[in-house]
Amino acid sequence: MFESYFPHLKWEQLLAATQETLYMTALSGIATFILGIALGLTLFLTTKGGMFQNSLAYRAISFVVNVFRSIPFIILIVLLIPVTKTLVGTILGANAALPALIVGAAPFYARLVEIALREVDKGVIEATRSMGARMSTLIFRVLLPESSPALVSGITVTLIALVSYSAMAGVIGAGGLGNLAYLEGFQRNHSDVTLVATVTILIIVFIIQFIGDALTSYLDKR
Repeated sequence: MFESYFPHLKWEQLLAATQETLYMTALSGIATFILGIALGLTLFLTTKGGMFQNSLAYRAISFVVNVFRSIPFIILIVLLIPVTKTLVGTILGANAALPALIVGAAPFYARLVEIALREVDKGVIEATRSMGARMSTLIFRVLLPESSPALVSGITVTLIALVSYSAMAGVIGAGGLGNLAYLEGFQRNHSDVTLVATVTILIIVFIIQFIGDALTSYLDKR
């Protein structure tokens, strides 16, 4: 039955492509989460009125963040080819897509982190500081826990963007479902392969959104 509807689809190829997409999304997502929080915290702390107000540092970091999150991802991949080849040794395969995925997503998530931290009740921050709490305590016991629903919501949006980015990266040889849809589907005019690859991407996105919404609701105590 399946063969009649999807005559050109090879299930082992679909499974391998799905695993590559999940691999790229998971690894780049973890790196993006860590770098995004670090950048977002730095932006929050150095902004005007922040605990470490420093206009020069804020402007410099903000400029870099704005530049990299404004570059279209497909162009960013091309720009980072020399860096990718130096770090990974090749510009093909799932690992080769990771630098561009991280550089493209981390600045985007950093802005979401900054926005989330700005929403933390200033009274809670001042009360914690007045008790002589160390910076590490303020960050890990107040700022991050208080903003956790927004942080989870932000990383959910970012992970969905990473799935889309990985599909674009697949067009230039990074593997994954994007590569399957382009090489086996579009170039060979196998519309059934393109359809199944697209539906699989949608399923991954829906699962990420469902888990993200559930975690956000669980963490939101309001």
